[in-house]
Amino acid sequence: MSLLVVGLSHRSAPVSVLERASLTAEQQAKLLHDTLAAEPATEGAVLATCNRIELYADVDKFHAGVAELSTLLAQHTGVGLDELTPYLYVHYEDRAVHHLFSVACGLDSMVVGEGQILGQIKDGLALAQELHTAGRLLNDLFQQALRVGKRAHSETGIDKAGQSLVTFGLEQLAGATPVPRWAAGKRALVIGAGSMSSLAATTLARAGVAELVIANRTLERAQRLATSLTEGGADATRGDLAAAAAGATSCTADPCPVGATGAPAAADAADIPSEGVPAAAVHLLPGAPAASRADALTARAVPMAAVADELPHADVVVSCTGAAGLVLTAEALTDALSRRAGGPAVALLDLAMPRDIDAAAHELDGVRLVDIETLAEASADAPMAADVDQVRSIVSAEVAAFGAAQRAAHITPTVVALRTMAADVVASEIARLDGRLPDLDDKQRAEITQTVRRVVDKLLHAPTVRVKQLASTPGGAGYADALRELFDLDPQAVAAMSRADMADPNNANRGRA
Repeated sequence: MSLLVVGLSHRSAPVSVLERASLTAEQQAKLLHDTLAAEPATEGAVLATCNRIELYADVDKFHAGVAELSTLLAQHTGVGLDELTPYLYVHYEDRAVHHLFSVACGLDSMVVGEGQILGQIKDGLALAQELHTAGRLLNDLFQQALRVGKRAHSETGIDKAGQSLVTFGLEQLAGATPVPRWAAGKRALVIGAGSMSSLAATTLARAGVAELVIANRTLERAQRLATSLTEGGADATRGDLAAAAAGATSCTADPCPVGATGAPAAADAADIPSEGVPAAAVHLLPGAPAASRADALTARAVPMAAVADELPHADVVVSCTGAAGLVLTAEALTDALSRRAGGPAVALLDLAMPRDIDAAAHELDGVRLVDIETLAEASADAPMAADVDQVRSIVSAEVAAFGAAQRAAHITPTVVALRTMAADVVASEIARLDGRLPDLDDKQRAEITQTVRRVVDKLLHAPTVRVKQLASTPGGAGYADALRELFDLDPQAVAAMSRADMADPNNANRGRA
């Protein structure tokens, strides 16, 4: 079996395609179910973020696997296969490992070095484990990707190069003005209380907004976040605010745009486990004070139905929900502007995929909209950090180590089957000796048995150790076949050893997220 990934991201597809191809939690689960039902795949996992959708699988045939995974992505995203195919990329075996490790380090992110991708990888692994679609390969792969990402952030300065998407978006709105000076004294409205919206609220609080209103379909989550951001007082640290943001982890999933009628959906779209905001993602903005501005902050929570009433009073609006449709329509924004008592243009930051805010807002007077498409264009001109080369070296070394470990693990069932066969031969010969020499006492029989076992172990030791070493090298997969051929090992016996190893509770879902 071999690792295959088929996907699309902001690097391969325009935002208009990514927006249509986004998957809800329910759609991701269905995609995984159908992936394992497909003949070429035995394992599956999905990595879905606001700017990437990737399907990972363990397949036995490359071309059939690519065709099947591409078809599945088209079916579940609703984008026609002919339209989707030009934007898809394919990575296989070591290149697939290299891709995920690079993604985990933030090298493939819209904002290079951002740390939120680690939480999203963890979410993808958790979902695959929950649905039992991740076996040994994908468990090992995703767990190692998390370790590689953490190593990159701890051993290099990639964190300095990378900002959160929130920080980058606010900088685009602020223009040449430092964000803290631009945000000081403003009224901010954050729509949603999931991880991205929580990070937005945290960042705005640190930047020094005077008032922060958090709207969410589940009011309790919004209240918890609002309370967390104000309880710390002047001595609150960056870690305190990161913990506050991590406390509310479910996005809204209200299908009704602001100003529309009708009841909201019955359940949140992001009720599956979601990663909170990592401390590294909460950046101390240039020009911000060392201590939190939470002591001067007024924060409150409102239901989604109150957004229309809050809009006319907001200077900054950040939205990131799991809604299937628009949250803020052009009509709702026009109405809010008509009720607004003058002042500077309203700054809108849309971090959702699909978009929360009507793209027509770009054409409205008195509005400045920054969305994912705007950020993608701006990030293309962002300078690369010197630490990127160091991170790339870490990724290359980790890919080589992962490949060696996987190849070595591939031969282990064959070695175990060989030793099992040798033990059976010893037992058979000892039983035959008992028939020929019935007068042996227990001590003599034990001594003979031990001697024969030592001889067999010594004969097998050097070749089995060496074959494991050779198997870990590139192209070493053939040594397992050679071993089976030389010792005439039963393929079913080797397969049984593999199944037993997978069933071992010490191996299954190792390091569960």
